[in-house]
Order: sequence, then C-alpha cells, then structure tokens
Amino acid sequence: MDLSCFNKDAMALPFLPGYPRKQHLGKETFHKSQQFGFSNEVAMLRSSEKKGIGGELLEGQKNVPNYSAYPRVGSGLPSWLAFDKQVLCFEAYFQEAMCETREETNRIRRCMIYFYLEDDTIQVVERKYKNSGIPQGTLIRRHRIPLPPPNDELFYNVYHFNLNQQLVLYSRTFTVTDCDAFTRTFLMKLGVRLNAPTATPEDQYSNLREQMEKSMKPLRPYQRRDTLKQFLDHDGKVLRFYCVWYETDSVSGDPRELILHYFLADDTVEIREVVEPNSGRDVAPKFLHRGKLPKTGAVREEFYRDGDLAVGGEVNVWGRTVLICDCDDFTKEYYRSKYGIEDFTPVQYKAPPPPKPPKLVPPYNGFGSEEDSLCSCQGLLPKPPRKDLRKFMDKDRNGLEGNVLRFRAKMVTNDPVNRDRGFIVSFYLCDDTIRIFEPPQKNSGVLGGKFLERSRVKKPGQDLFRREMPEYFSAQDLYVGVTLNLNNKFFELVDADEYTFSYMERHAEEFSKANVGTILSKLRSIPEEKQIEIGQFLGQSDPAKTGIIPYQSLRDLLMGMQCGLSEHEVITLGRFFSEREPPEAEVGFLLAVVQDRLKRKQFEKFPEMCRVFVHRDRRRTGCLSAQETRSICKTFQLPLADDLLMALLTKFTEEDKINYHAFLSGIDWRENPAAPLLHEATLKLDGDRSDESGGPTMNNVRYSPLMENVFSRPADDTQPPQ
Repeated sequence: MDLSCFNKDAMALPFLPGYPRKQHLGKETFHKSQQFGFSNEVAMLRSSEKKGIGGELLEGQKNVPNYSAYPRVGSGLPSWLAFDKQVLCFEAYFQEAMCETREETNRIRRCMIYFYLEDDTIQVVERKYKNSGIPQGTLIRRHRIPLPPPNDELFYNVYHFNLNQQLVLYSRTFTVTDCDAFTRTFLMKLGVRLNAPTATPEDQYSNLREQMEKSMKPLRPYQRRDTLKQFLDHDGKVLRFYCVWYETDSVSGDPRELILHYFLADDTVEIREVVEPNSGRDVAPKFLHRGKLPKTGAVREEFYRDGDLAVGGEVNVWGRTVLICDCDDFTKEYYRSKYGIEDFTPVQYKAPPPPKPPKLVPPYNGFGSEEDSLCSCQGLLPKPPRKDLRKFMDKDRNGLEGNVLRFRAKMVTNDPVNRDRGFIVSFYLCDDTIRIFEPPQKNSGVLGGKFLERSRVKKPGQDLFRREMPEYFSAQDLYVGVTLNLNNKFFELVDADEYTFSYMERHAEEFSKANVGTILSKLRSIPEEKQIEIGQFLGQSDPAKTGIIPYQSLRDLLMGMQCGLSEHEVITLGRFFSEREPPEAEVGFLLAVVQDRLKRKQFEKFPEMCRVFVHRDRRRTGCLSAQETRSICKTFQLPLADDLLMALLTKFTEEDKINYHAFLSGIDWRENPAAPLLHEATLKLDGDRSDESGGPTMNNVRYSPLMENVFSRPADDTQPPQ
C-alpha cells in the first residue's frame, strides 16, 4: 500500500512496534527546562529563550553558541585546556566628557582590553598615571560581557574584535587602536582580516601636565648631574702629570716644575709646585687649590676633563700656560685602556742630571756581622738588617713539612779518633743556616752533642776585611759526596735522609745533583767504548736476564768508570730506576717511645679518653676512623709531636679504621707499661730528629730502562753498532 499520498499531519500511524519514528535514538538528556520562576515572591515567566525537553529548540528559537568557535586543536582538547593562559591583548581608548574645566572639553583615557580565549571573558585595565586625580586600574573586572541591546542575550566573542573599530562595553564606547604580535597572529589564523592600526588622539590635559613638569625642571647651566656613580667608581683614583711653567714675567725666566693632579672622582684639578732645596724660593702649600679648572680665564661652563690632558699638551691655568711633560704609570695605563693611547714620549725641558757617583762602603771593621756594619753606614741611626720574611714564611716548618735538609757526615782528618766520629749536618732552608750535631757514641772518648751552633757559615777563601758582602753556603752547595770546609773543619757528606732526597728531587730545577734529566745527559755524553763496557758489565751481573741488578753493583760500576757523576747523582739515578722500601719503625718501639713521652708529661687522662671514644662510637663497633681518633687526641692535648702521632695512628689503621681499645691500651703507661728505652733509642724519634739522617734502602735497580733511555739499546746488546 502506497502511503505517500496521505498527509502525515492528518493521519497518524498507530503506536505499534515498527511504526513510530526513532526520534529518541542517541538522545541522552530528557529533562524539561524550567520556564517559570519567582521574582519578589511573584510567579512569573522567567525566560522565553530556554530550550525545550532534552535541549531541543522550541518554535521560533535560534541555536546561539555559548562560546567562540575555534579551530580543532590537537586531539579534541577542550578550550579551557588548549587555550589556558592565552590572552588576546588590544590597545584602546575612550573619551570622557569634561564639563567643569576650561582647559579641556574631553579627556582621552587609554586602556588595555584583555580577551581570555579559554572562556571568552573580558577584562579592561586603564594605565595608571602619576597624580592623575581619578581612580585608575581595572575598569571592568574579568567576566563575559553581553552585547549592547537589542542583542544583550548574546556575549562578545573573538570575532567581535578588530582594529580601528568601536566596542560598546556597558554603554561606554571603546575604540581599538592596535594589538600585540600574538593577537595579530592568532586572529589571522582564524581568518579574520585585520584593519590597519590607528593612532590615539592627543589628550589636552596630558599635554598641559607635561608642559608643567618640564617648566618645573631647572635648565642649564643649573642642570643637576648625578655624580654618585662616578664617585663610587673612581674614588681614590688620581691622574698625575709632571708639568713645567716658564715664568716669562720674571727676570730669570727659569722653568718652574709643577705636579698636576686630576681627581677622577669629581673632575677637579690640583697643582703643586716642586721646590728644590736651596732654590731661594718660598715654599707655598699649593700652586692651585683643588677645584674645576675652566678652559679659559673667564668663568664659563666648559672645564678641563681627562680627555683634554695629554703628554705634550698645554693647559691654561688662569692665564698661565703650563706644559705637560710626563705622567706616572697609573696615568699611562688609564689612558691606554680608556682612549687607546700608546705614545707617552716625555718632553725634555732640561738637561738630564749627571750620574751619581757610586757610594763607597768602608770595609768591614770586625765588630758585629757584615750586615750590621753595612746598616750602620746607611744612616745616622743604625737599623737592624732586614730579613727575607717571604722566604722565611715559605720555608719555615709547617706541620710535617720541616724544610730542613739533613746529611750524615764524617770528618776528613788524619786523626784516628776524629776519623770515626759521625755528625749530622742540618741545613735550614728558611734562613740558610747550618747546624752540626754529633750523636753520642759509647766508649768513644768524645762527648757528643751540639758541635756547631745554628748560624750561617761563610765559604772559605774570602778576605775578612772587605767591602763586598761575604758569600755563605747555600742549599745547592750541599749534596752527598761533597767535602765542605766549615770554619776550617773539613766534613764529607756521606748520606742523607729520605726527606732531603725527596725535597731535592721535587725541586730538581734548583738542585742539579738531583735532576734526573741532567744526570742522563751526562751519561749519554760518555764515549762509546765506555758504553759498551757498561753494557757488558750489566749483562755479566745479571746472568738470569731478569733485568734487575743490585744497587751496589751499579754504584761501583759508575763510580769506577769515572763518568763524572757524584755520589748524590748516582743515588738519585738508583732511586729513579728502583723500587725503594723505606724503613719502618716497629710498633713496640713506637709504643715505648710514646709511653716515655706521656710519662714525662704526666699524662693520665686515659679513662676520660675512653669515655669519649665510646660516646663517638654510635654503633658500638669498637672502631673509629683515623680522622676522628686524631681529633680526639688533639682535643685532650696529647703531648706528642704531629709526625710521631701520625706514625702511631698509621700502625693501628686497618681499612681506615682504628681499634681505639687497642690504641688506648698500647699508650696507657699506667696499666700496660712498656720496657724502658735507652737514651740512644729515644733520640731516633725525638721532636728535633737531630740524628735521623739515614737514607732509604735500595736493594735492586732495574737497569733495562736505564740502558734504553741512556744508550738507546737493549741491555743484552753488548756488540758495538756497525
């Protein structure tokens, strides 16, 4: 049956399954909009624009969007998230009529219009002007602003904004003049064709206020200059020029020397006159008092500045022409850095003074030292000689760094008694003094002790009564193997301690005997026959081809071959090519020496130290770090030298931990007394270490790298090159 000829409105299909239209499919909301309400307790129609059931439009209604329609952003992000913190900024103004003043008929008030993209809200802010007399700031708070009637049911969106057009916001007409770069780009992407920006009209009242402010400011030359920064940057900095003024008005017309000071802090000038003794002139305090110096004799606003002063130029000092001849080093550096001037050739205005005759110093008279006699000749009031404090501070004892070179020596004499005597020669680097100590020996018939008081020793062969200062022994004159004439006593240095060898090797540029490079150069310069002989000897001394020979064999070889090496150079060479094992003191010996020191000082605070150790040991492991143990010992003022304490702590250290119970038990001379020490044994670890001069032990020497570095051939290559 064809139902197309029937009117749908005149004929209704039965409400049976399959007949009605599926108008509710996909619909989710079925609520009925409320059209009525109460106003002042009276029932009335509240709004005729509300939609019907489920948000369907009623007859005569239009679908009005609540917000602006933006292009799709990302993957369907909502506008409040996609356009968060994105604001369109427009410059605008509005006119306000002024009826009660004759200076103006209307006032132009500039403001900024902000359109928030996330929710179409608008905010209007007026710029604040100082002393405007009207409330300024936020004129319209941020919210959605409706359009003017009759479209007041709608709100402003992004498409209502353009340049050079007017907006009516709550009966106030705003003219949009311009926008920022972001706003311009955003609107162009939306397809909005922007108008050309327009200028804001001039405000009569603002122009009047600007003229009034300018009239209240002082004009030149009374214009105020802010000189605080110049004063803070250049306070205490003064340019110094050496000048001359030819006094043409006088009969003699001789030049008068002046010193011109230019103060950079305030651009003032001061001039002083240089008056030589017995010149016949009255000494005036100042030639020109400090102040600004005008460029001419009249009072004008132009004054001399630093750029007007130069070597060879002239300065008009109140009608007197002053010639600038020279300047000091600070002034040269100032002009070099600021103006790039490099030519500071001085102007010669007088003949150079004749050279001063040399001051003859009378010869030494024998009273006091040579330095004292020289100081007595340098002035009427004798002063003590000046010492080299910088050298003293650098080379004085500092912790374990003693800066003292110690050598073991023997006396060179035919006397059998003196021939067997041993001495310790100590050289102090802080003041170049020498001290000789003789360790006591049993049944020697000689009383040991101090042999030479600490003092500087003159080199032999110098005249006593001479004009020049005498030469003294220096650190470079002492090395193993040298024979020294110390006050007519001949001493041969036979050995040195480990610190002396290490110090001289660390400062090899000062000590040539400990410079490995210099020693190897000497060996490379020996004849080829001796090189072959040395190679054959080394091959015979090492039949197993291990590359290692005893040090004594190498020493006998080099000293017997007469290669021009001293004993110290041979020891340095052996130390460089060997693995040395420094001698270490035994734990029992160290504990005995420590207990002897503590017993002498009557130190008995062992229980108190134990309680502090237990308090520091939070985990009750019985061990503390070496640094904490040393700190506690320093807190209780343990009467031990730093090097002795460090040596003792090293013996008890295992994996940077110290068993403090064993440490306290070892040094407690009350509960666990050690065997008494003889006087000779206690001297080994004395604080002065007067007899500690034994060098490190060297057992074996690796001669293979020696042959490769010196002769450029392997150790087993004993045949001469073809």
